[in-house]
Amino acid sequence: MKDQTLLKHLRKCIQEYGLIHEGDRIAVGISGGKDSMVLITGLRMLQKFYPERFELLGIIIDPGFSMDYAPIEAYFERIGVPLVIERTDIARIVFDARKEPHPCSLCSNMRRAALTEAAEREKCGVLALGHHKDDYLSTLLLSLVYEGKFYTYAPLTEYEDRAIRIIRPLLYVPEAAIGHYATEHGIPTVKNRCPADGLTKRQEMQELLEELQKRYPKLKDRLLHAVQDSDIPDWKNIRPQIRKDTIHA
Repeated sequence: MKDQTLLKHLRKCIQEYGLIHEGDRIAVGISGGKDSMVLITGLRMLQKFYPERFELLGIIIDPGFSMDYAPIEAYFERIGVPLVIERTDIARIVFDARKEPHPCSLCSNMRRAALTEAAEREKCGVLALGHHKDDYLSTLLLSLVYEGKFYTYAPLTEYEDRAIRIIRPLLYVPEAAIGHYATEHGIPTVKNRCPADGLTKRQEMQELLEELQKRYPKLKDRLLHAVQDSDIPDWKNIRPQIRKDTIHA
């Protein structure tokens, strides 16, 4: 994937769903994985020519797995974006104190809460997350298989009781393209040292999605269209709106 392709996908989602406004201060949740690192890279490029001016800040919520973020810190310094690392005891609480047999849900909720609090403390009104196209669809399969619900998160989530909104601009970017982009451009990543990494129900759904895609080559696009036209909470209030103005990178 080339820079122009990444920017095209980002602009499409941001414009259709009105994700970025003039003067926004955007905190980007950085896990150290390829998804969030490609997201900050794309947003930094977009920032240079986007008509609505916005600020960027990276925030790492360190759960306590003794991960080395030095390559990430060096990359942020190189691209000129400030980075905040928030140290937490999430790993100790989830695995040692509570000994959770299925730790992912609790860990995710705790990390999201810490990330939101850090973003608000840094006076950011927007929190950007690196969920890509396959994440949206694997979440849909998780909801169908395990809850019997047709649900996945939306590109834009707003809260009535909090002065922050969540955006997920990688809606149109497939996971494979993100991996190729990170490799081709030498974007550093940090290996996840969580003992549950790769052993989750989400991973199972991602593998199932790939199997189905091989059998039905248009499946992912059709699932995404079904979601966009659905009455899922959040989605039904943000139907895509194509802006008349055209942005050229």
